[in-house]
Amino acid sequence: QDGDLKFPLESVKKLKELMDGNRHISPRMMVPMASYSPCQEKHLPEEFRPVCKREDAPMIFRRLSLAAEDDLCEICANAACAGCF
Repeated sequence: QDGDLKFPLESVKKLKELMDGNRHISPRMMVPMASYSPCQEKHLPEEFRPVCKREDAPMIFRRLSLAAEDDLCEICANAACAGCF
């Protein structure tokens, strides 16, 4: 969830994979995460297409990607949860 937008966890994980896989095209052409938007990706889950029309899309995608970090268990990624650590 990001604000009033809600997405399935599996779709957010797919988004993170896309963003992580395309962050570095070559060592000389690094794309900053804050400016990267996966909207041109053909494998972007369909539920994210409406986000692409928003001006704040790169930041929404960045926050969603951070929420799916591998070092957080799925329960603790939920703001209402505590106690995994």
